Amino acid sequence: MRSRLCSNIKFVLYSIQGALAIIDGKAKVVNEVFCDGLGACIGECPEGALEIIEREALEFDEEAVEIHLESLSQKEEEKLNQAKQIVAEHSHQCGCASTQENSAKTLENHVVEEHSHVCGCASAETKVFNEPEEQTFITGKVPSALRQWPIQLHLINPAAPYFQGADVILTADCVAYALGEYHNKYLKGHSIAIACPKLDQGREIYIEKIRSWFDEAKINTLTIMMMTVPCCSGLVGLAREAAKRANRKVPIKYIVVGVQGDIVKEEWL
Repeated sequence: MRSRLCSNIKFVLYSIQGALAIIDGKAKVVNEVFCDGLGACIGECPEGALEIIEREALEFDEEAVEIHLESLSQKEEEKLNQAKQIVAEHSHQCGCASTQENSAKTLENHVVEEHSHVCGCASAETKVFNEPEEQTFITGKVPSALRQWPIQLHLINPAAPYFQGADVILTADCVAYALGEYHNKYLKGHSIAIACPKLDQGREIYIEKIRSWFDEAKINTLTIMMMTVPCCSGLVGLAREAAKRANRKVPIKYIVVGVQGDIVKEEWL
């Protein structure tokens, strides 16, 4: 991955693995060993300053990334312990045990929240959601809007009849589980493929299949549905690259879904 100068990039979440760093206010690749080639950072750079190119480079080293993340985690734990110590040393001035405890917890939560992005992938962050007090569910049998098989992007044939001139929806694996109205509002009337840009292999295969939708299947529109986690934006990167290689232009829209099923953003590329 090569980086040109970009002073406006949404950088923080994409520096997790250590491949990117802000140097003199610019995002630059500092260690190719930590870059897995996913391309998630590309879709989030508003200046188009990041791109993937073909050249000789050091291979991605997952073990090195784990060691790097463990090192960062240890450093953040040290910061947290130092913060706790500072609170403990000065809390006697207050004299109230409950206030001392609350102050320590507040500071701890602040430090953890501020630095939690360096402890691992945001898509794997553990969260528990409370159910709303008033929630209405549809009872009885709910029909599926799925009209084809298979659906996984590696398994589908882009020249299949159900893709010809269709409105296609390319969905990140997790979307249908988070979005309660997925079938009725979004899948209905669409042909579909699902993929996970973080876990799936074969980026070039995916790009070629999407390009084939554009040129050979002559699809009408492409809608990308993804989660708010940073790795999901890799789907947009795949579509952008396929569009560059395609001879035929196709309207592309992306929809970002929150982890609790809210629509965070909807926009045409």
